[in-house]
Amino acid sequence: MVVLAALTAFGGLVAVLAGAYGLRQTRRISAAGAVAQALVKAAPPGAERPTLQFETGEGRVVEVVSPVPPTRRRPLASGDLVHLAYDTEDPRETVLLGGERTGLDRAFVGAGLALVVLGAVLVAFAL
Repeated sequence: MVVLAALTAFGGLVAVLAGAYGLRQTRRISAAGAVAQALVKAAPPGAERPTLQFETGEGRVVEVVSPVPPTRRRPLASGDLVHLAYDTEDPRETVLLGGERTGLDRAFVGAGLALVVLGAVLVAFAL
């Protein structure tokens, strides 16, 4: 029983860390990243998400897969222009301004905390 409780708490801790890292990256790139206008290109065959093409401040053209899931209320259409923030050190790390997905990261943190508490309760009852 104690092993099960420890595994539950460990799984919760991993989820908390994953969610916190995602939130931190989104905040960091949104706040300190460079802003660019990107062209939405059609999704490649077999892919669900379109690609975004933009030019960095140094003049380098970068093409990345859209960070926005296709289940968004208004999906991105080919030919649209969107604003994004990108990490100047690694332009492949992007955040679509106005389309941040912090809800999923917060759900990971919440579910992870619930699992950590459940693991602690199981350990308390086992001992």
